[in-house]
Amino acid sequence: MGNQLTNQNPMADAIVVAETGHCMKCKEKREMKDTEKVVMKNGRSAMKGICTVCGTKMFKILGMEK
Repeated sequence: MGNQLTNQNPMADAIVVAETGHCMKCKEKREMKDTEKVVMKNGRSAMKGICTVCGTKMFKILGMEK
């Protein structure tokens, strides 16, 4: 009774992690906003987004999907 979770929504406990990448304009590692996962021509996955500081488009290549 005392230590039971009362929240029935499983997504309420999900942790949101901001994707980071290297901004070529700022020349620093920055967080991306409006991220979108894409698949490149060679089958590798990547993240596209926008730099939160300067607004430049960013692109981060991810590992191969298993």
